[in-house]
Amino acid sequence: MKLLKRSFSPIFFILLLLVFSVLISCNKSSKSNKLPEYKFFNFQQQGWKSKCVTHFVNDINYTATEVPIQYYFLKNNQSNYNKVDSLYQLNAKERIIEIEFQHANAADLLLEDYTDKTYKEAVKYMAFILEKDFTVVTSSKDTIRCSGVNFERNFKVAPFKRVLLYFNNINPNDHIKLIYQDHLFKNGIIKFNLIDKPLKI
Repeated sequence: MKLLKRSFSPIFFILLLLVFSVLISCNKSSKSNKLPEYKFFNFQQQGWKSKCVTHFVNDINYTATEVPIQYYFLKNNQSNYNKVDSLYQLNAKERIIEIEFQHANAADLLLEDYTDKTYKEAVKYMAFILEKDFTVVTSSKDTIRCSGVNFERNFKVAPFKRVLLYFNNINPNDHIKLIYQDHLFKNGIIKFNLIDKPLKI
């Protein structure tokens, strides 16, 4: 019995307290890197985009909005916003622009009445060819071609068509102007001055 009592010395309790304090501090530091869900929700709901620029041509609304790339990193890395910042530093010269096409009467714009193509051909154009119709002119006077497009299929649930446009090698401090040569709906050249920078998350 005496040996058992001696094994639980004050040194043992001090070491135990040290281990607990280290575990608690590690837990706090990991939590400090986590983005609270309500903040992520706020980024989704307000202020994380640049102002929308809309042009109305021949019954079609063309709306362009620049989106911060950090938002897309956050969607996949909500547990660690320091990682998001690192990813942004690696991709700071990339820009994402969201563009929506919507008919004034909420008609499906990919119908042959508006594109002179079959519906299947119009979908293919949106998904694979549309990127050739977009360029960006920067405030540094560089002209950048679109490097990729993502057509968001909504299967006729929403009254608009939306695509995400990707551009590379743009100075992060530059303002940009999006230039669209509308070959799909035959409405000529449309320019979007995206003067306001998107919010840096």
